[in-house]
Amino acid sequence: MGSISSFFTLLFSFFSAVTPIIAAPLVERGINSDLLANFNLFEQYAAAAYCSGNNDSPNSKVTCPYGNCPLVQAASTITLTEFQNSLRTDVTGFVATDTTNNLTILSFRGSASIQNWLTNLDLSTIPTDLCPGCTAHSGFWSSWLESRTGVLDAIKTAARENPGYKLIVTGHSLGGAIATLAAAELRNSGYETALYTFGAPRIAGPKLSSFISQQPGGNYRVTHWNDPVPRLPPIPMGFVHVSPEYYIDKGNNQAVGSGDVKVLEGSVNLRGNSGWLVTDVGAHAWYFNDIAKCYTNALFNGKKRGVKMVKMF
Repeated sequence: MGSISSFFTLLFSFFSAVTPIIAAPLVERGINSDLLANFNLFEQYAAAAYCSGNNDSPNSKVTCPYGNCPLVQAASTITLTEFQNSLRTDVTGFVATDTTNNLTILSFRGSASIQNWLTNLDLSTIPTDLCPGCTAHSGFWSSWLESRTGVLDAIKTAARENPGYKLIVTGHSLGGAIATLAAAELRNSGYETALYTFGAPRIAGPKLSSFISQQPGGNYRVTHWNDPVPRLPPIPMGFVHVSPEYYIDKGNNQAVGSGDVKVLEGSVNLRGNSGWLVTDVGAHAWYFNDIAKCYTNALFNGKKRGVKMVKMF
């Protein structure tokens, strides 16, 4: 009886904490063409993190061999650091400079290995040093900690060499979750940082989500239709999203215009992705483009060669 009472006490405490976030005005607005252009560019940088050549050969141009990042390939880019195969979480990505657009880019790859999936399934919460009393998804936080030293060193170098460049942090799926925590720390360290994520899961409890939502620099959390990943981990487990949500109200494999993206305020908003009763994993792979094409094509080619690979979903 005591354990049941304790469970409901914890459940009530969580919903009491999250209610002010849910009760926030559910403001809805659209986006302009400039922001749409940013989404297209930074989605392609997130896509590039799935391409193995961008994770194992530093000081090289960012490319996508399957043609799904033409805006990135048209720019003058070079990677400052590339990382993969970390022992525990296999956190993977790169830091690059884009001299065409005056940008420093930090991009994290989504799930593509067994270690990545073990990271996703580590659903406990863990204290962070981002803000007092702030907890995060243990697997996502561990991924950031494994990459933090190398990333911060590269960002410091980039800021010294190109002080006027804008810092962008991006990622898809698991990569978006890690990107969110990375952006929060970079902001705490004094870097003006814009965050663009695509199909990212919930990453934190109410305190940390609220803290990140209020940080300067800009949070652009993009979701697509009935993508299942942004609905995970479930809210009753103690996780909520960063606000606002940029919801793509368009089907798979279709061009997206500025009128197809709705801006929804609040960490829980049933007018967007969270309002769907059914989900479609295909919606997770289409964000303005075939965002995981480097991975899915490698998966297909690996199967043809008899190589065992891990599915993204």
